[in-house]
Amino acid sequence: MSRTNMKKYFCGRRNAWLLVGILFAALPLAAATARIYVANRGGTTIDVIDTATNKVVEVIKGIESPEVVRFSPDGSRLYITSRSEDVLDVRDRKSGKQIKKVPLSGWANDAQVTSDGKLIVICIRNTGLDAVDAGALDVIDAKSLEKVKSIPVRRGLHDVALTADGKFAAAGSPGGQFITVFDLQKMEIAWEVNYDQGVLPVIIESNPDGSGHRIFAQLNKTNGFSVVDFATHKEVDRIKNPDEPKGFPPGCEGISHGIGIAPDNKTLWTNSRPANAVFVYSLPDLKLLGHVSLPDTEVPGKSPRGGGPAWVTFTPDSKTVYISTCGTKSITAIDVNAIKEVARIPVHEMPDRISTLVLP
Repeated sequence: MSRTNMKKYFCGRRNAWLLVGILFAALPLAAATARIYVANRGGTTIDVIDTATNKVVEVIKGIESPEVVRFSPDGSRLYITSRSEDVLDVRDRKSGKQIKKVPLSGWANDAQVTSDGKLIVICIRNTGLDAVDAGALDVIDAKSLEKVKSIPVRRGLHDVALTADGKFAAAGSPGGQFITVFDLQKMEIAWEVNYDQGVLPVIIESNPDGSGHRIFAQLNKTNGFSVVDFATHKEVDRIKNPDEPKGFPPGCEGISHGIGIAPDNKTLWTNSRPANAVFVYSLPDLKLLGHVSLPDTEVPGKSPRGGGPAWVTFTPDSKTVYISTCGTKSITAIDVNAIKEVARIPVHEMPDRISTLVLP
């Protein structure tokens, strides 16, 4: 099997493809036009959804097994990672022209862009330096498009989240069973939280001044999420999703996969594969508000299977949340206030990470 195909479908000890990040331009929300970018990991396309119509308005082709799409703050550039090349693919959004391929330390998973647009940070799942899948956080200077630092960690990293002020990044390791928090000013590891199971998607709740308040992390054997206090560097709670609905196997990527905080910081949305649903909690008190069932995967002659809920993103006005389900080739749009599905949008093969761009 080729390296590319192995990366597409490998589900053994590297058993958690990860998480969600949103970069919003500084625009009045009422005037904003948003697009949802969908990385179709099982194919060669990225679908672009217009949030006004909930329809695909563009298909970017020719990127084998794309992992994630992020954006410059002004929306002019796309930053793309994929499983086929160990590079950051930088493209002009309007023309589609490739600006540069930035070499990375290894197989890239998730990426994020700091709020000032100066740095791009990328989770490296495997540097290839040893037999235990050592990882790293690669830091790219967005102006020069050069890698300025690769911060090594002992196992591969999957998803990354940033504090609102862009000073810290938190990344989870499925194989290493830890969260690493990085100081992006010093470009070094600041602290870690260790677990008894693999860490999947992570998201950071920031304070009003942009500093970190709490980290919410999904774990591959927990139907729910861990709560980490940013000030004490310790896990302070572990929230369990309800037992109902249930009836679906967890799949190779873990039980809970996909978590996000609405831009207004009022709700937290977390996927559950045994429930084949997304649960919503209020913030800051983490009170359960409800859930929405997600699309099943129909199997002829057999009971339906779960759709494989994957990642979470929002419109900038916090009115709609979007959930990818990699087994159904679809994105589900949900009304945040009504906690009700409003659209199901067909996309291409195995949609995974999704992200929101606000257009100028």
